Amino acid sequence: MRKIKKDDMVRIIAGKDKGRDGKVLSVDPKTGRVVVEGINMVTKHQKPSQANPQGGIVRSESPIDISNVMLLSDGQPTKVGFRMEGDKKVRYAKKTGKVIA
Repeated sequence: MRKIKKDDMVRIIAGKDKGRDGKVLSVDPKTGRVVVEGINMVTKHQKPSQANPQGGIVRSESPIDISNVMLLSDGQPTKVGFRMEGDKKVRYAKKTGKVIA
């Protein structure tokens, strides 16, 4: 089970976008990196192709290390813990104790 999942709201705690919030678009558990909406934007020069006949400069999100993001619970950054609720393992916010959906 992962501490950060797709569609979680996170705060960036290190790097050039420190302090900004965003939604997780994808998680790569093998490399330990996440792509966050509007964070770590890079510019790519793209040749004209069938899909993009104009070509030009395209801006897109680049992955950042999962250790540089922190989950937001009620707008507050918090650590994530795991506990058993009945026979189900759930994530919870250590700051508030609330279960994370």
